[in-house]
Amino acid sequence: MLTEEKRRAYQSILREELVPATGCTEPIALAYAAARLRDILGANPERILAEVSGNIIKNVKSVVVPNSGGLKGIRAAISAGVVAGAAERVLQVIASVPAEQQEAIAAYSRRVPIEIACAGTSRMLDIRLTGWAGPYTALVHIANSHSNIVREEKDGKILLEKPVTDSAEDSLTDKSILNVADILEFANTAELEELAPLLQKQIDCNTAIAEEGLRNDWGANVGSVLLAEGPGDRKTEAKAWAAAGSDARMSGCELPVVILSGSSNQGITASVPVIRYAGHLGANRETLYRALLVSDLVTIHQKSGIGRLSAYCGAVSAGVGAGAGIAYLLDGSYAAVSHTIVNAVAILSGTICDGAKPSCAAKIAASVDAGILGYQMYRRHQEFKGGDGIVAKGVDNTIANVGILARQGMRQTDQTILSIMTERCD
Repeated sequence: MLTEEKRRAYQSILREELVPATGCTEPIALAYAAARLRDILGANPERILAEVSGNIIKNVKSVVVPNSGGLKGIRAAISAGVVAGAAERVLQVIASVPAEQQEAIAAYSRRVPIEIACAGTSRMLDIRLTGWAGPYTALVHIANSHSNIVREEKDGKILLEKPVTDSAEDSLTDKSILNVADILEFANTAELEELAPLLQKQIDCNTAIAEEGLRNDWGANVGSVLLAEGPGDRKTEAKAWAAAGSDARMSGCELPVVILSGSSNQGITASVPVIRYAGHLGANRETLYRALLVSDLVTIHQKSGIGRLSAYCGAVSAGVGAGAGIAYLLDGSYAAVSHTIVNAVAILSGTICDGAKPSCAAKIAASVDAGILGYQMYRRHQEFKGGDGIVAKGVDNTIANVGILARQGMRQTDQTILSIMTERCD
């Protein structure tokens, strides 16, 4: 039974998770911290120490920073935040950068010493920037989520301090209340007046970047390849449009994305396939909104056990979420949605995250394919059963197993990936 307290919590979760961001969220978190550092100092830092967790290094290394003139990496993200960042815009901190400032970003990156160190922390998402300008010094510390500033200092004086834990859900609404039955009840019965602006923003922004990914040359053009080589059916289109959004996003497209679980790729993957399917089916706006609630919340449900950053590819969770949203459009029953989730989880669980980069688009396509296949299996009375690998009896138990796999089983995998990608973290 979905109580009024749970309804309010579900609404709060959606408001926290469905937020616009310009650029891949890890470099944008760095740019946000850098812009705050500059504002606290009252001048551009003349020297910066960046102490960051390994997963920040992994997810910033190969992705283009928007509005930077094509620059990649931690140094570029910090430089963009210092030179052109508007900290009050948070994850859209470098959304509006005049072209003439791009050369200033590059010049700052070349000129200013920016030392990068792998932080000795168990947190997957941790950014601590210390900057010096003349006799002054400042510090900004972000932990657990991309805009969660937990400490600010100037000249050794604490300006802001918040309690901080090692939980990825620190400072956010408790997500342990999420379960598939309640998600479906919420989607079926939610008053949409308050949620419609969030969902419409998700539709508008994420469709626009997918269109841009198909229209122009971005990354490896996975979306365009799928449309050129595929049969042109709704399944191919769902995969292609989602991949195209990632093609553009990972290669520095300045268009905003409504993110999910702190990730632009997950925001695109959970929404665009559902939007395309709804269009093919002629679904009305209310039905689309309710299907997006299913997809978004199923994705969040999985990610709450996995964590915001992990060795486990987040696109898989969002592809499973998209499959659940499509199952809702085509059937709507608990049986259809829950079997789709279990089947899809069994297909691609264990896909690694080796950082944000153009190949994310291909993983997104594969994840959406798995989500749709999960529903097709259900429709033909085929399923993976409890005891098949990590599949357990009950959809929520299977989702819990994914969290255990990601948090515990893939911890060493994450370190190995980091060692392969960079020698900064042993």
